[in-house]
Amino acid sequence: MTTVRLTKRLEFSASHRYHNPAWSDQRNRAVFGKCNNAHGHGHNYLLEVTVAGEVDPVTGMVVNLYDLKQVLENVLVEFDHKNLQEDTPYFAGRIPTTENLAVVLWGRVAEHLQGARLTTLRLFEEEDLSVDYEGRRVGNAPEVYLTRRYRFAAAHRLHTEALSEPENRRVFGKCNNPNGHGHNYTLEVTVRGDIAPETGRVTDLERLDRTIDEQVLRRFDHQHLNFDEAFAGQTTTGENLVVLLWTLLEKAVPAGTLHKIGLVETRDNYFEYAGPAKERVS
Repeated sequence: MTTVRLTKRLEFSASHRYHNPAWSDQRNRAVFGKCNNAHGHGHNYLLEVTVAGEVDPVTGMVVNLYDLKQVLENVLVEFDHKNLQEDTPYFAGRIPTTENLAVVLWGRVAEHLQGARLTTLRLFEEEDLSVDYEGRRVGNAPEVYLTRRYRFAAAHRLHTEALSEPENRRVFGKCNNPNGHGHNYTLEVTVRGDIAPETGRVTDLERLDRTIDEQVLRRFDHQHLNFDEAFAGQTTTGENLVVLLWTLLEKAVPAGTLHKIGLVETRDNYFEYAGPAKERVS
């Protein structure tokens, strides 16, 4: 049995408004901010759908990509160039957040998909904000993964006192330059949790942004990592940095559970940490 996964991507445009009719206007503005604008706002969404199945020995395919594209286009015609609240029936009684939209799209795709198994649906609201849904629920609430990206620029030098100067140069190469070098880092913070019915969210994005700013960006942006106290006795590798970022953020996320930290050092180097193995929940 040969099981393969494949992913298809499509874009669509839609508008929405975050508003809980059970709350006062003042509370809605306080919780949702600009997303509560009475006239709504919109996005160019990017949908990624991953399916899995056995490879057909005749066609060599899990599913015909043209057929999969047709399924997705038939689903998205309900949402493309629409107001999610006013033009679709799916958000009566729930707020059209990215989290809830991902769950709705999962149901619509799963209903029409044939010949393969839907495994993951990823929805980008913008380049730096996405939601993954895999069909799991916690009680009656869908469990989703929300990923937010942040950026900071920092310098460092790979060097350890445990090695001689020639050994440092041999092990770390150009990264051992005494004057250091630097990167534009991209930090990816993924939070796991069930969708709160009253907000449609898995976490408070504004508070998450403030947390990352306070715990990470103010500390590391436009700094030299080797002079940070956390790296006394440690090399400033991507591996050590991503573990440090996990430690700083694990207890600080405003809601949900920190699922993993991703760190892009360059377009060719990516590091990921999901906490001590004994504490991981798949």
